[in-house]
Amino acid sequence: MNYDMPVYRPPSEASSLILQVTLGCSHNGCTFCGMYKGKQFHIKSWQEIKIKIETCGRQPYGINRVFLADGDALAVDTGTLLKTLNLLYKTFPNLERVGIYAGPKDIQAKSKDELVELGKAGLKIFYLGIESGSDKILKAVNKGVNSEQMIAAGKKIMDSGLQLSATIILGLGGKDLWQEHARETAAVVSAVNPTYLGALTLMVVPDTPLYKKVQRGDFEVPNSSEILKEIKLLLTNVNLSNCTFRSNHASNYLPLRGILNQDRDKLVELIENALEQPDKVPLRPEYFRGL
Repeated sequence: MNYDMPVYRPPSEASSLILQVTLGCSHNGCTFCGMYKGKQFHIKSWQEIKIKIETCGRQPYGINRVFLADGDALAVDTGTLLKTLNLLYKTFPNLERVGIYAGPKDIQAKSKDELVELGKAGLKIFYLGIESGSDKILKAVNKGVNSEQMIAAGKKIMDSGLQLSATIILGLGGKDLWQEHARETAAVVSAVNPTYLGALTLMVVPDTPLYKKVQRGDFEVPNSSEILKEIKLLLTNVNLSNCTFRSNHASNYLPLRGILNQDRDKLVELIENALEQPDKVPLRPEYFRGL
């Protein structure tokens, strides 16, 4: 398939067919993100989407997962999304699930009935970037919503009987707001209680507004030890039920995985060991980290 580059997808969609039903991101204003800066947001027509699916259907390989891109794919009207899902499952008989990036404003723009209908049609997992639970940090990074709106969006997905994979970014509060970032993010995540929770670690992307703040000395990026203290504080404060947690992305210093809250104590213990005995619990070197 020919793509309008660059193309991004969650780590768990590595083996998925990526279908661009939109280009770029309608918000495209987060200060830490450089993903879609070179793209103008555009929603593809049903005819464009249909041709792409039919073209992929002629290829000699099996498809069992599809991811709908780009950043604001949920902005597509529900009728077109339903037609897309129906054609995908008809074209690929082994298709197990379809996933989608879901911005908080796009989620709120859909009614609960629409979300339930999309789920019944096979849109099974929604990826939401919570990033932080601190209103101060959300405003500073120009996320476009506050913590209350983020909770409402996340709960709307969960209340619709759908799977939600939420992402947070360690270090997003810098050295000044790391405790607020940890505690407030734990509060938001706990209120949502997502199916999956992924923690990335901040990597400052060149030419973004956040990069310029770092260059001016207005934002200090936490070091590896400070990041570990932050994730420890966050885990200590979350209250989750059967949430699959991962922080094994290439950006993270210490890979962590478990079920929260069941595995919280052992995760906290591992973090403490990494802080106190770094020779026995090695961290990912800075030069091995990536987006």
